[in-house]
Amino acid sequence: MPFSAPFPPSDPRDRTSFSYETVLKRWPVIITGVIDVLHQRCHDMSLESNSLEAASNATDAQSKIDIIQEKIGEATKVIEKISKLKYEMARDRPLEKLPEDGEPGIRGYNDELTVLENEKRNTWFTAPWLYAECYLYRLLRSFLNQTTSWKSFDPFYDQNLKTFKHSGQSIFQIATSMHELQALSTHSSVKINSDPEKIEVLFTEMIQMCLWGNATDLSLLTHISEEDIQHLQSVGKDAQAERAKFILKDDQKAVWQHLQTLKDARIDFVLDNSGFELFTDLVFADFLVTHTPHVSSVVFHPKLIPWFVSDVTPPDFKSTFSLLSDPAFFPAEVISPVQKANPDSIQHLDEMITRWKKYLNQGVFKLSVDMNTRLGGDEDSKKAEFWTTPRPYWDMETEAPEIFSDLKESGLVIFKGDLNYRKLSGDLRWPAWTSAEEAFGPLAGSFPLLSLRTNKADVVVGVDKDIAERLDVSGEKWRVDGRYALVTFIPRSK
Repeated sequence: MPFSAPFPPSDPRDRTSFSYETVLKRWPVIITGVIDVLHQRCHDMSLESNSLEAASNATDAQSKIDIIQEKIGEATKVIEKISKLKYEMARDRPLEKLPEDGEPGIRGYNDELTVLENEKRNTWFTAPWLYAECYLYRLLRSFLNQTTSWKSFDPFYDQNLKTFKHSGQSIFQIATSMHELQALSTHSSVKINSDPEKIEVLFTEMIQMCLWGNATDLSLLTHISEEDIQHLQSVGKDAQAERAKFILKDDQKAVWQHLQTLKDARIDFVLDNSGFELFTDLVFADFLVTHTPHVSSVVFHPKLIPWFVSDVTPPDFKSTFSLLSDPAFFPAEVISPVQKANPDSIQHLDEMITRWKKYLNQGVFKLSVDMNTRLGGDEDSKKAEFWTTPRPYWDMETEAPEIFSDLKESGLVIFKGDLNYRKLSGDLRWPAWTSAEEAFGPLAGSFPLLSLRTNKADVVVGVDKDIAERLDVSGEKWRVDGRYALVTFIPRSK
């Protein structure tokens, strides 16, 4: 029997909600960005076509010109569709059925849209926020997928790459920290990984790095020595306590206790953002398999299509290793200060990426789909299709039994980021003091579950009532501004 949600979903008609601001302001900006990217590509291709035309009248040149003009023509039609979408969104027009484009998920979206039509909740401001936002990204994918030349185009890639490049200072700093930790684990007279108390301190730093990963917090994972670890156990605990003021649901201790019960287990990451956040996920995974006896393999679960601007796709995951191995990847303004401050950091990053590549080759690190999976997926990537449906995760057992069964074999499933949290909780208007076990519905207890989420949407659960009420009256946008976070652990109970 389907889970019956006791509260309504986030409603964009509520002008005090972040969902209203999203539909009114954020989505049009995102859509305009896609239009701008396509216009720029068309401009660049026009210059290339003009150059070819001026250089030669040869048949092969004309053939290339014809291909370019065809691509420009297809892009122009996509731009027209997106511009129409932007116009209709601003006027709260009904959502249209998604066209059959040869990729998964269309029927599920359209079936749900039929229900919303019957309930007269099928416009941009009346549809449940979670459904409408997922629909938006699936619609954008459909526009591109119905072309011949733009099927593999990610309109958000350049934007994400630019942000990643400028995270270099933090990346090199963390690489040096991992190098020093590796040295302590192999060359120190007292092996760090044989001291549970010290490993717990490092685990806490790692989990907080992963939690705040998309904020590029330079205060996390400073250079590590034996003295530093002792410092972390004293002053570091104070720093962790300071950060803990902003962690409104804090199950870090419970996660560590659970991890200690594991031996050579598999851990799963349901990924969020590419770029620096994916880098921190890989660092955390590296720590778990390299420096603890509890984890022997890690599986990473990506999205199959460009999703919520920056979510990890298979091409994103694959390119991360080659980009970080390329000395020319980071701009001069990032590399120059690193070379002056700690030139060895460049070598430390190379060492770490080499280790990660070895882990990939050995199956210690693994993507849940083939590394060469194209955007949109293929016959061998069906297990990943569920992540880009609009369904709450409490429907996983019935909607995606294969992935549900697979995750039940995991020692810990880590759900990263805000969207995964919205899907775990159904994006409902739960009272903030509702337990996570209640809000996560039938999924709770199915496997050991850890959600690492900074608050960037209205839905929050697991927070003490007095704290939630105090923050609500404070005037802070504590549910949406990313300043506060939730570390939510639910053990296996089924």
